[in-house]
Amino acid sequence: MTPPTKQSGSPRGAAPVAERGTGLLQNPHFNKGTAFSRAERAAFGLEGLLPDQVSDLPLQVSRVHAALQSKGDPLEQYIGLVALQDRNEVLFYRLLLEHVETYLPIVYTPTVGLATQRYSEIFRRPRGVWITPRHRGSVARVLANAPSRDVRLIVATDAERILGLGDQGAGGMGIPIGKLALYTLGAGIDPRLTLPVCLDVGTDNEELRNKDLYLGLRQPRLRGAEYDALVEEFVAAVQELFPRALLQWEDFKKVNAMRILERYRKRILSFNDDIQGTAAVALAGVLAGVRATGTALADQRIVMSGAGAAGIGIADQIGRALRRAGVGDEEIRRRIAVVDSRGLLVEGRAYREGEEYKNGYSWPRDYAASLGLTGDEISLAEVVAKLRPTVLIGVSGQPGVFTEDLVRSMAAGVERPLVFPFSNPTSQAEARPADVIPWTEGRALVATGSPFEPVAYGGRTWEIGQGNNVYIFPGVGLGALVAEAREVTEEMFTAAAETLASEVGDGEIERGLLYPSLRRLRAVSHGIARAAARQAAAQEVAPPLAPEELERRLADWIWEAEYRPLVPA
Repeated sequence: MTPPTKQSGSPRGAAPVAERGTGLLQNPHFNKGTAFSRAERAAFGLEGLLPDQVSDLPLQVSRVHAALQSKGDPLEQYIGLVALQDRNEVLFYRLLLEHVETYLPIVYTPTVGLATQRYSEIFRRPRGVWITPRHRGSVARVLANAPSRDVRLIVATDAERILGLGDQGAGGMGIPIGKLALYTLGAGIDPRLTLPVCLDVGTDNEELRNKDLYLGLRQPRLRGAEYDALVEEFVAAVQELFPRALLQWEDFKKVNAMRILERYRKRILSFNDDIQGTAAVALAGVLAGVRATGTALADQRIVMSGAGAAGIGIADQIGRALRRAGVGDEEIRRRIAVVDSRGLLVEGRAYREGEEYKNGYSWPRDYAASLGLTGDEISLAEVVAKLRPTVLIGVSGQPGVFTEDLVRSMAAGVERPLVFPFSNPTSQAEARPADVIPWTEGRALVATGSPFEPVAYGGRTWEIGQGNNVYIFPGVGLGALVAEAREVTEEMFTAAAETLASEVGDGEIERGLLYPSLRRLRAVSHGIARAAARQAAAQEVAPPLAPEELERRLADWIWEAEYRPLVPA
């Protein structure tokens, strides 16, 4: 695997451009709109096709930002941003870079959730590749229709578990598109090297399936051996057509998510962001919280609300960190309590088919009984009252499940509780920071999965850190590609979590933040890429890499949102 050569966006030299006239104006990679110079207009048949004045990139950013801010509806802003991405990628990414805190909630959570629900209604131009059961036996041929043959990064979903919104069918394509935009925003990966994929295997969302405007495959979801065969054919096609690509699995339902991750993680360079990325960002928040409270990681007691892919992934990653901190395996099992919709996971409890993975975090019956927890349906409230956790994490998708009584019960047993309502979008959050902080008399440190406004309480203002996976996956993905890794390991995500936690400044912690400012996203992502690449080499899943070579490769991978001259200056 070799790094890609510098492409559009770099100020070095002139770029090879085949299109002219209106064709060039319709190519988002090379289109500059009103920023084409007079020499470029003459050379590429653009004279008369644009207004007379030549605008520079900063002026274009100001113009587009003002136009978007005039739209009060976030979904309308999303539509405007997608249209901009389709016509001028440099301008799109420069706008995001300069206004990351304003537009990240639009291009991704929470607004992207609404966009996936309304996908068929707001559809304008196609982007990416849809694979359906109609393509069985010819997936490679269909995938070869992708606009680039030099794809290095793929985000693929089957759209069965979109955020906390469930099955969104073909509308799930909005998630890979958004994630790849964040790769370019955060890590600086050239958008021409990326490909969003939706495995449209049907939908069990009957309301969606019966809508006249629905654009996806109108049949119930493919299941069982036929589903597995289609995924297998897709992976084989990726290996054949794009052998240097990293594949990120996104928003698969928990059982499929875990099966697919385990089946392919050593066969193709791949990872699952919902499991591993979420786990790393949660661990980073815990590590920053431990630092903020002046406690030790080895002393933490964690309650997890939600036993899906994200919940078990977080439990695995925190367990790994506790082990490194000197906590024994049996004690780790007692320190992490996982609660699903039917209560605490305990030994001997009957689990549904495909949920056997929960056994690894089922508490011993005798230990639960020693705390006064008995029966098969032990509630979240009972677990919090008896375990007296220091950390409460929500990935249940159940809005409001962290009630006032629950949070006050937790706060009664710990001086500085860490409360992480991580479910997103905003409507699915387990609690609102504006409630949690007064419920704990301002003692809680709160991080959320979606953006929330600062909270004024007790004469001070608390800023709310967002435990957004955007802090993790762009850096890990870039690090794996830069290192030419054969596998993305769990330890690479651990290294990412530790790096992210170390990036939180003392001043940020004083303001209540457990994550660094999004304005530093690019620098944070590159730090994580370095850490992930070094970890890959240390585990011998990538060749050794001298520090200066790592820096050279990293620089070669970075695409900047700058116009490149199309004719020599």
